[in-house]
Amino acid sequence: MDDLAGFLRTRRSRVDPAAVGIPTGSRRRVQGLRREEVAHLSGVSVDYYVRLEQGRATQPSDQVLDALARVLALDETEREHLHRLACQRRRAKVPGGRVRPELLRVLDLVADGPALITNHRLDVLAANRLAGLLYGRPVPGLNTARHLFLEEAERGLYADWETCTLDVVGHLRLAAGKYPEDPRLASLVGELAMGSERFRRLWARADVRARTYGRKAYRHPLVGLLELHQENFALPNEAGMELVVLSAPRGSPAEDGLRLLASLDTTGPTDTTGRTGPTDTTGTTDTTGTTGPANTVGTDNTAGPTDTADVPAHPTRSPR
Repeated sequence: MDDLAGFLRTRRSRVDPAAVGIPTGSRRRVQGLRREEVAHLSGVSVDYYVRLEQGRATQPSDQVLDALARVLALDETEREHLHRLACQRRRAKVPGGRVRPELLRVLDLVADGPALITNHRLDVLAANRLAGLLYGRPVPGLNTARHLFLEEAERGLYADWETCTLDVVGHLRLAAGKYPEDPRLASLVGELAMGSERFRRLWARADVRARTYGRKAYRHPLVGLLELHQENFALPNEAGMELVVLSAPRGSPAEDGLRLLASLDTTGPTDTTGRTGPTDTTGTTDTTGTTGPANTVGTDNTAGPTDTADVPAHPTRSPR
C-alpha cells in the first residue's frame, strides 16, 4: 500500500534543481531532480539509488536515509516517515480498538466542546454528547475520512473542506507507512480512491502530515459557522489512538455557537443506535460497562471503514 520507492520518486519530483545549485535549461524534461542528481548529492552510487527507487534495494543505512532526507528537503514528519518505510522488517503490529473505561470518563469531563477518540484509520471509537450534536448523528462507528470524501460531497459541514482533505490524506499516508499490513486500512484507501477523484489525486502525491493542533471550522446547519481550535492528544499505551478536542475562545462567537448547539438538544442525549429520549440523570450504561450520561461508544471490533453497513444511517438531511 505504501513503499519507500514511491515515496522517493514523489519527493524527488518536488525539488527545484536551482535550489540545490543545478542549472536548468529548456532541454530539461524531468520535473524536479533526476535520479543521478539525487545520487550525486546524497553521496551514493547511481546504481544503488536506482535500485532504491525500483524497490530492489532494501534496508538502507540511517546515514543514507539522512543524506536523502537532506537532499530531498524533507521536514521532520517526512523524515520519520522515510525511516519508517525503510525499516521493512520492523513492522508495527496493527493495534486493537478497545477503549478503556478510564478514557470514557475523560470524555465525560469535556463538557464545553466536542471530543472524540479516534484510531489510526480515523474511525471514531467514542465521543461525547457535543460531538454527536455537531455531526447531527451518532458518531461512534463513523469514519471521518469516509465522511469527508464520500458523504460531504457538497462540502457542507467542513468550512475548510480542501484543507481538511489535505490533513486526512496526509494522516492516512502516515498510518499506511506505520501499519502497512492493516487490511482494513488498505480497504478504506481503496474505497476512497474509487469514490473520490480528489482523494486519488492527493494520494498519488504521497504527502504526509502529522496534524496535532490548529484551526478547524465547521458550518453547522442550525448554529452557523463554528471556528474552533483542535488539539490532538496521542493516548499513551494506546497505539494509534488519539483524543481529539475542539474548543472555542472565551467570549467568541464560536463559544456562543457551541452553547446554542448544546441547548438545541431538548430531547436528551442520542445513544449509539440513534434513538433519543429524556435525559437520565442516574446515568446510562455504555457498551464497555462504564456509566455516564454524556458519551457514546463504538468498538473497533464491530465498526470499521471496510464495512459500510456498520456505519450509522444518515439522517434525512445530512449535516451541512
